[in-house]
Amino acid sequence: LISFTPERFRPVIVAFCWVYIRKYQSRQESEVISTITAICALAIALITSALLPVDIFLVSFMKYPNGTYKEWAAGNETRQQIEDTVLYGYYTLYSIILFCVFLWIPFVYFYYEEKDEDNSNKCLVNLTLLLVYLVHPTFVPLESPPNQNSTQWEKVQYLFEELGSSHGLAALSFSISSLTLIGMLAVITYTAYGMSVLPLNLIKGTRSILYERLENTEDREEVEHQIDKLKAKCADGRPLSMRDRRNLQDLEAKLQVLHRRSRHLEIAERTCCNKVGSALRPMKILLGVFFILVALLFFVTLFISNLDKALHSAGISTGFIIFGTNLTNPLNELLLALQPVFPLDYVLITIITMYFVFTSMAGIRNMGIWFFWIRLYKIRPQRTQPQALLFLCMILLLIVLHTSYMIYSLAPQYVMYGSQKYLLQVKCSSFCFPDQCTVTRSYLFLHRFWFFSTIYYFGNWAFLVVFLIGLVVSCCKGKKSVIEGEVDADDSDVSDDEYVH
Repeated sequence: LISFTPERFRPVIVAFCWVYIRKYQSRQESEVISTITAICALAIALITSALLPVDIFLVSFMKYPNGTYKEWAAGNETRQQIEDTVLYGYYTLYSIILFCVFLWIPFVYFYYEEKDEDNSNKCLVNLTLLLVYLVHPTFVPLESPPNQNSTQWEKVQYLFEELGSSHGLAALSFSISSLTLIGMLAVITYTAYGMSVLPLNLIKGTRSILYERLENTEDREEVEHQIDKLKAKCADGRPLSMRDRRNLQDLEAKLQVLHRRSRHLEIAERTCCNKVGSALRPMKILLGVFFILVALLFFVTLFISNLDKALHSAGISTGFIIFGTNLTNPLNELLLALQPVFPLDYVLITIITMYFVFTSMAGIRNMGIWFFWIRLYKIRPQRTQPQALLFLCMILLLIVLHTSYMIYSLAPQYVMYGSQKYLLQVKCSSFCFPDQCTVTRSYLFLHRFWFFSTIYYFGNWAFLVVFLIGLVVSCCKGKKSVIEGEVDADDSDVSDDEYVH
């Protein structure tokens, strides 16, 4: 599992996952099993996202800059062995994601929800769903029987012959591809919004603490004045009307929230984090400008790539597969231009992959966990419920499945062949002979089923639309409060005391 990640990065990934989960985890409701599950799931998501740069590096490393194969890669058997190793790496990591999404995370979720009940039935149901999900594609042959006039028994025999010859890999590929569709929906929802909200929040910054405290004091005085007016109505012993009693309850609840906001603002003013954040304000602005430029570059590149497919691909029945790039793709050209300076192109493709992951995390953190129009959980520092962290990690695992196709859409030629050239000193493309260039396993994995590629293509258009909507919404929003998400009306005093202490 971790052999594809450089040795020195393993503790860094684990340490980052531990810090991230502990930062958002509720101290009061934390559970050891849910914490370990969230940390492991997040680490698996980061490690899986790093497999694509490794895949591209391996196919590029097989050749010299002049287009000839290196001595150790000159034989077809050696190249095939390396390609199979990478392919099995994809299958292994994606299988672990399937296991986490269908069995491990749901079991831990139900275990936390109802500790005192017997969860063996829930575990059995999840395991059954996983097995059905993995096995059902094996009964859908990818090719029709050679003889259309064959009997039903001959068709059944053909089905089992196909099942035996595939060794289950077709079933696993189909299951992963269909699960990637859910990841596509998560990318459209969270990643597109995160790409817009993350840089704009860095640029706009937060509101002034002094101004917020003054505003909060004025609101508190106004609410107290309204409460006194309502209580004055019953000073002579007369009962309040139903409407006044309801208004009094609402005002007292609002006053309680304002008192808690006041305490949090006082704490935020004294913390060193606020002072450090103020000192780093120029750096945050520069970082925000850089991120918004990167997001706009991705938007333009993805639009050009989709437009190229719409104009020059083989059509919807082939999954909009395109042979070569007919329109200038800025990101693809940038990666190809960086190839002579090793290892800048690999560093850039790794940064792009991590950018998708971290903007997805930012989108989930700002939006929370939603089921259609119903908000299930909020993601807040030191106050996030264990169930919410499990959902966050599950969504990230699904997003990682779709990340490879997103990056392929941004740089199709580079993701297919890396920095390979063939004997004529020309960049490898779809027009060269198969034995002259090696295609990445990621590309073959993405285009195994044409109908999934078709759905992914239309998903890219939806991604562009949601990004524009998120950009407009983020621009129209004002600055965030310095205690954003720390105080809500539905929080209990116990959770408030937990954060304060």
